[in-house]
Amino acid sequence: MKKIMYRLMSPAAVAAVALTAAVCCLSLVSCSKSGTVRSTGTDSQEKRLTVIGTMFPQFDFARAIGGEKIDVQMLLRPGSESHSYEPSPADMKQIQGADIFIYNGGENDVWVNTVLGAMDGAKPRTLRLIDCVDVVEEVLVEGMQPEDDDDDGHEHGGDEEEEPEIDEHVWTSPRNAIRIVQKISELMSETDAGNASFYQNNAAIYIAKLKELDKQFTDVVNHAKRRTIVFGDRFPFRYFADDYGLSYYAAFPGCATDVEVSAATLKFLIQKVKEMQIPVVLTIELSTGRIADTICEATGAKKLTLYSCHNMTADEFKRGETYVTQMTRNIETLRAALN
Repeated sequence: MKKIMYRLMSPAAVAAVALTAAVCCLSLVSCSKSGTVRSTGTDSQEKRLTVIGTMFPQFDFARAIGGEKIDVQMLLRPGSESHSYEPSPADMKQIQGADIFIYNGGENDVWVNTVLGAMDGAKPRTLRLIDCVDVVEEVLVEGMQPEDDDDDGHEHGGDEEEEPEIDEHVWTSPRNAIRIVQKISELMSETDAGNASFYQNNAAIYIAKLKELDKQFTDVVNHAKRRTIVFGDRFPFRYFADDYGLSYYAAFPGCATDVEVSAATLKFLIQKVKEMQIPVVLTIELSTGRIADTICEATGAKKLTLYSCHNMTADEFKRGETYVTQMTRNIETLRAALN
């Protein structure tokens, strides 16, 4: 099967980012307007760490650990799709001025090395989420068939195989989130030793919440009728599925840029839902849900959202939604999908 290609930026775009970063750093351009989202501490008498995360998981973990001792910012605006994010000159300038920069790593963050490499002088301390856990490769499971691989009697491509990509969605498993929170706490404690006990205490409180999530997900799976889930969408839950012993079928892998499902994949997913009597077809947040709708119309299954927590809507962000609140919502969704 031909591998689906998915990339965040073209080589030309990467080169443009490098040039923009170099100009921004060398000429010290003043960027007056930023697209970042901030969570600022309340203690104005004390200098706070400045922490920047590219996406919501980094932002949320950092603010839970740092509390009022840090000024934390998220580059990805609420409601935006993380796979299409490209840094602005303002974003790059804020990264350079940060004490700590936390990003995911992997193919979707190839721009980071370019931006950091173009910086002169001091750079922020960095942490990649993929370095905090044991990573796995993104795979094409049965049924994930690219549009041009439909059964047309022709072979597509040659014998050359694409290099496997790391699955970057490491935070989607609460067990991985525990490891990530520990690493962020350690980095904050090293960077700001005077507040180390504060960060460590907050991390312990947050980890207790993550352990409770893990316990509840384990309980749902252990008492379920089935162990298979179906996604009419991308599938960013590889680590989650592995940790809880779930098998899955989906339209695309987690980082696919495809929006149109192949006829073969759609037919396959509909057949699987019917054969296995799957009660729920899942989709992810900020998705159109059209593929899941089509499968549900053909099978009578119910469509539900399983939150990957990569980002959220502006309204959800204003309401104070967190990784824990969205994962808590996932518990009942998973229960419905497995029973």
